[in-house]
Amino acid sequence: MRSAVVRFGALLGFVSAACGAAPAPSVVDGDLLFQTSRSAQSAAIQKATGSRYSHMGVVLTRNGRAFVFEAERTVRYTPLETWLARGERGHYVLKRPRTPLTAAQVDRLREEAKAFEGKPYDAAFEWSDRRLYCSELVWKLYDRALGVRLGERAKLGDFALDDPLVRAKLRERYGKNIPLDETVISPQAMFASPLLETVAEQ
Repeated sequence: MRSAVVRFGALLGFVSAACGAAPAPSVVDGDLLFQTSRSAQSAAIQKATGSRYSHMGVVLTRNGRAFVFEAERTVRYTPLETWLARGERGHYVLKRPRTPLTAAQVDRLREEAKAFEGKPYDAAFEWSDRRLYCSELVWKLYDRALGVRLGERAKLGDFALDDPLVRAKLRERYGKNIPLDETVISPQAMFASPLLETVAEQ
């Protein structure tokens, strides 16, 4: 029976490889992952921010297993393999702080994450802690736990809002009262942070 299970597992691995499933990258706590989301708002975010990437999260291990701490429907821990599989065409970029995090810093990230876990996703992109969107979560986590600001914040009105797709999404979210002065942090701003370096890409 055991040999049959082993053969079946090997067959699944072969099928996954044949279908183009890529192995998960080697990660450490505090790594940042970027991908192109398949969500309905992804294209609008890309056009507004001039970025290929519309979703991100931070790696935190639990009991020896890698998870991505993210704001999706809620703020939660998602298994690394599950998170990678959600991205468009399986593409991702893995970035890491140029100065390696110490064990004490990782502990502070974990502790700060407790304050955010379970909160709802913020589709209105407000700069508050009641609800959170993906880049806001990671930016605040690093800022509050480590005093590190990954990327420059901006105002909503600073982005390219004239594209028809972007305008339609703004009307859907805000009606005529678009909060152009709202503080925001985009995945692209964090992706471009000089404090990070790319260590893997698929």
